[in-house]
Amino acid sequence: MAARKTYDKSSPGQQTTNPGRKTPLKVKQGHWLWLWLGFTGVAMLSATAGALLAVSLSSTPLLQSKLSPDEAAIFSKGGSISRSSMRLPELTRPVNILILGTKVLTSDLPSPPEEDVGYHALVNSFDGLSDTMLLLRFDPEAEKLNVLSIPRDTRTYVEGHGITKINAANYHGGPALTAKAASELLEGVGIDRYIRVNVQGVEKLVDALGGVTVYVPKDMKYKDDSQHLYIDLKEGRQHLNGEQAMQFLRFRYDKYGDVGRVQRQQTLMRALMEQALNPTTLARMPKILSVIQSHIDTNLTVEELVALVGFGTKTNRSNVQMLMVPGRFSGTGHSEVSYWLPDHRRIEQMMATHFDQGYGGDRNTDLSYLRVAIQDSTDDPSAVESLVSQLREAGYPNVYVDEAWKEPLRVTRIVAQQGDGSSAETIRKSLGFGEVRVESTGSLDSDVTIQLGQDWLQKQASSEKGLLNF
Repeated sequence: MAARKTYDKSSPGQQTTNPGRKTPLKVKQGHWLWLWLGFTGVAMLSATAGALLAVSLSSTPLLQSKLSPDEAAIFSKGGSISRSSMRLPELTRPVNILILGTKVLTSDLPSPPEEDVGYHALVNSFDGLSDTMLLLRFDPEAEKLNVLSIPRDTRTYVEGHGITKINAANYHGGPALTAKAASELLEGVGIDRYIRVNVQGVEKLVDALGGVTVYVPKDMKYKDDSQHLYIDLKEGRQHLNGEQAMQFLRFRYDKYGDVGRVQRQQTLMRALMEQALNPTTLARMPKILSVIQSHIDTNLTVEELVALVGFGTKTNRSNVQMLMVPGRFSGTGHSEVSYWLPDHRRIEQMMATHFDQGYGGDRNTDLSYLRVAIQDSTDDPSAVESLVSQLREAGYPNVYVDEAWKEPLRVTRIVAQQGDGSSAETIRKSLGFGEVRVESTGSLDSDVTIQLGQDWLQKQASSEKGLLNF
């Protein structure tokens, strides 16, 4: 905006209105010079970022696994996804990218390593069970980025192996078999490309980005000498380095197990996006990728990768939507085999709404069916009671109070837990405060979770003051 104002004030018409004042004219000519250099610098930076990225990856290919022609064809049904422009490559259509995070230990290998370190050490490999599964949709038409988390314990069909946990697909058949299993689960959605990254790569990425600031919801302490895994994090808002971020992600010893990990993944991803997805990140991409490229396997080309990152840096944070495959636990989680049982009706709706796949039918707009949870961060029971009353008066009878939200919030979050952003927005308008977030960090059994913040207390205080003045 500042550059635009300088340009308007320095227009030729304004310069010629007082030709006798030569000194101001020189100053304005200087403004033109600096303006031209500024625009040129931006263009050069963009071009340089692309060039450096290509150079940084020229020695080590991103594709580290061999795909047969049949496997490669799984990811090429939609054709090209990007095109080059005068500055940087850009996306040409909506693109679905499957991301797999792997954790492979020496004990997972078919043959032990030559040097026995005496414990189950992490290995720079992509061939084990997938510890994390995400389907990302980059949509340049809607200007949205949708992130769908697939719990690794999701019970589904894997070709050649029957009904099993979906994380086994990568172990048995790599990214191609995993893409088939994910597509089967998700109403036949097409998958254009894949990225596999192992634990060490995520750690290096967080360090390359300068760490990440998140709120740790509770003390996390766990020790496993057999893996040299030591988790020790204290509750509260803190800046985590790569190793600490991995502790935050790998901790799973709470009542939600793997689904609790999914929620923490979404918390960490949003924090990273808010901190890192900006134009300066694009200029740092060569350095970032040079650090982690040995821990990445992908069939994306350099041009496609730059196009995806470029799209991400321009996406409004409110247009980043984080979802989770809807379902339920198979039991208490203490049985020999526990699964996340997918809810196919709700998956159908979710894929139609957020991935333009199939037809999910209209959502039920009857407010009496909407499950609304309240998670309080204000530590004020009377505020919670008054909110419950207001919601029920507004026509939401199915309201319940869930566990408190540990992080103190200034602004209330109205979380579309099942991806129903329109219902969350309707509640926000009815209440007259808060912000809508499409993510799965709320109460698992809810359609919408209200994480209550200080703005509700302020709204109540203003209403009470107005009544007293009246």
